[in-house]
Amino acid sequence: MIHYVLLGIVQGLTEFLPVSSSGHLVIAERFLGLDPPGVLLEAFLHVGTLAAVLWVFRSDIADLAKAFTRRGTIERRKEFGLLVAGTVPIVVVGLFFRSIADAVFSSLAVVGGGLLVTAVALAVADRLRTRAHRRELQFVDSLIVGVAQALALFPGVSRSGMTIAAGIARKVEPARAARFSFLLSIPALLGATALSLWDLAAGGGWSGDWLGIAIGTVASLIVGVIAIHALLAIVRRSRLGFFALYCVCAGLSVLVYSLI
Repeated sequence: MIHYVLLGIVQGLTEFLPVSSSGHLVIAERFLGLDPPGVLLEAFLHVGTLAAVLWVFRSDIADLAKAFTRRGTIERRKEFGLLVAGTVPIVVVGLFFRSIADAVFSSLAVVGGGLLVTAVALAVADRLRTRAHRRELQFVDSLIVGVAQALALFPGVSRSGMTIAAGIARKVEPARAARFSFLLSIPALLGATALSLWDLAAGGGWSGDWLGIAIGTVASLIVGVIAIHALLAIVRRSRLGFFALYCVCAGLSVLVYSLI
């Protein structure tokens, strides 16, 4: 059961903190001796982190759900459109480059390089944060943030790190950029879960330790909620430099190990 708890903690913590969940799952498998989660567990770990986002942003999601009703506002309709636009890049990249991302998923060299890319993005965002004062995103902003999210299909590249950094680079206020990043993660996590379930249906791999899977899912949910609140508090204080330093150290360590 410890195996499932550890994988749940890794997924919940690194899915939202800007350090790459996919990269850390590869590192955990290699350095901690954890077996790969498998498609079934992977699908439910995504369910756990998706539930975490839905819980933390439940009021925002409820408002977005009412966007096109009589009680909806122009601002919510616009935000809904921006989220749709921001989701397009990851759909396109996922359809045409998923096989490439899957092929390099377990490569430590790719993970190390991805962490360094994340570090650069976070360091730049940390330097630009004082110029980021816009509270409203525009269409171009959502597309650029969406492209940044699509890059996170490759291990080591952090989805939250890249999207928040892209928003700040577009002079969007850090807290607003983080909020948009988390809302944008909902369709991405839904898509990842749907793809995993599709692979399960195609391969007939529904057997597994359901108690362990449930424990891992709950762990990813609880830790995910904590990680979201923690990152929102950190972003408000504009302290992304710590994560940039961490990603540099982790990326270089992984690269050196892969070469040796």
